[in-house]
Amino acid sequence: MLIHDARTRQERRERGWWGETRLHDLLARHAREAPGRESLVDPPNLAEVTGEAPQRLTWAQVHSLVERLACALLDAGLNKDDVVLVQMANNHALPALYLACARLGIIVSPTVAQYREHELEPMLQRTRARAIVVSARIGAHDHAAMASALAARQARPPAVLAFAPAEAVLPPGVTDLWRALPIAADRARLAAYEATHPVSADETVSILWTSGSEGRAKGVARTHNDWMLYGPQIGGAYEVGAHTRLLNGRPLVTHGAFVGSLTPWLYHGATLVNHHPFTLPLFLRQLHDERISFTALAPALVATLLARPELLRDVDLRHLKYVGSGSAPLNSALLQAFEERFGVRVINFFGSTEGASLVATPQDVPDARLRAHCFPRFGSGGFAWSHPASALVETRLVDLSTGEDILSPGRAGELRYRGPMVMTGYLNEPELSAAAFDERGFYRSGDLFEIAGAQGEHYRFTGRAKDIIIRGGMNISAAEVEGLVAEHPAVAEVAVVPLPDPRLGERVCACVVLRAGQTLSLANLVAWLRDQRQVGIVKLPEHLVCLDGLPRNPNNKVIKAELRAIAARATGQ
Repeated sequence: MLIHDARTRQERRERGWWGETRLHDLLARHAREAPGRESLVDPPNLAEVTGEAPQRLTWAQVHSLVERLACALLDAGLNKDDVVLVQMANNHALPALYLACARLGIIVSPTVAQYREHELEPMLQRTRARAIVVSARIGAHDHAAMASALAARQARPPAVLAFAPAEAVLPPGVTDLWRALPIAADRARLAAYEATHPVSADETVSILWTSGSEGRAKGVARTHNDWMLYGPQIGGAYEVGAHTRLLNGRPLVTHGAFVGSLTPWLYHGATLVNHHPFTLPLFLRQLHDERISFTALAPALVATLLARPELLRDVDLRHLKYVGSGSAPLNSALLQAFEERFGVRVINFFGSTEGASLVATPQDVPDARLRAHCFPRFGSGGFAWSHPASALVETRLVDLSTGEDILSPGRAGELRYRGPMVMTGYLNEPELSAAAFDERGFYRSGDLFEIAGAQGEHYRFTGRAKDIIIRGGMNISAAEVEGLVAEHPAVAEVAVVPLPDPRLGERVCACVVLRAGQTLSLANLVAWLRDQRQVGIVKLPEHLVCLDGLPRNPNNKVIKAELRAIAARATGQ
């Protein structure tokens, strides 16, 4: 599947942005040049999560597994340009599946483990997926049974394939991928397939999902060449090399995890240590035991570790050079204190699935207090930055009231992006795609910034134009949750707002006006959304505030800033 026109592909090659290397070519190189180097490490608690024993694989073993998986996928009837919806735990099988699909020209569309039928069915229909691949269970949830029932409801039922522990009993018709793996790959068969189904670096390899203010997930397609751009970008940010050990604590299905973990691991031939689900004591133990040199921490966790240094008393941080953070504003004083106390530099990332991104590194913004909330004005002209992303992006700041470019400090506007890392549009969403870009072809980020710095060299984040809640790094559309809660028979009106949380950054708070004579508890609302509407657990409200009325302006629009203050007082936040 080609998502870029011939002119765009040619221009990107001429400018040196794109080449011919595909993701699985990188795997083959590492398996050839460093076969015995450790590549993938499973979470030590994997048996509790999926029932499978944790594994440690070298690059040669990953390459062998990918070839065997490719044969199993062909046996399952999958072919080039088919889409597979993926819902798996973080373990070695997930990146191996990605690479097996990449080699065959199959497009992966991964999604978070917390999603349920409400979120998955539209994804299936929009991608016309030919298969669903799951971890048979993740925690207490039976993903194989859910996927089987979901597939049966489709007009064209997709195949269901599962990675299951040996003792698992799968629903009828579900293929057990571990048992389906050949002992050795049929390399002659793979070579014959590749000769008749050639895969170009220009072709789509993944579809990731983003939720904005529109209230539904939107697919963002990426090619091999799109992902190849991120390898040197991330390597330049935190000195990743072949002997870097990365600890990934995010779902390995999101743009942030692809950019911050999967791509640098594969591009540089590093070691990827996975963690799932996020559990701070185990995460810190892995930092120590695995001699981690880079990881990512949510801003709330940076604050937690600084406030409770005893958590790190027995953790050796000598190998840890950098910590990436972002997705929410960082506290200047806390960031400076963290670096001084632990001797670990913090890199501030700000980005989106659509490819809009900024990064503040110690090299470009040495002052930690400044780096907490200011980013280099990449692509604005007149400034030189060390980070390679600065040569790949153009940015402009636009007044949303007048449409004028903002060129002076102290005036907030929407930050807009243009460049090869920015998507071309949303999958099968022509109207939303057109609305996502302005008349000059810049992506409208929905994020508000202002120009800052003595020479106007920085962007400073001031807020969001889009109505989203960022919980643990995941974007949740307030409009989508409002639409779901509004269907509850006890609810007359609803507005959803974020409330601050020291661990996750923000949590979902539903503010409702009840119908006459009705009552509603948080437990009742959550059970109704989970059982009746099959809503993913990440979107379930964690606070409920019942009000006599919602604060509105003269145009009858809910004043969310005022509502957040009301909700904070009512919940003691």
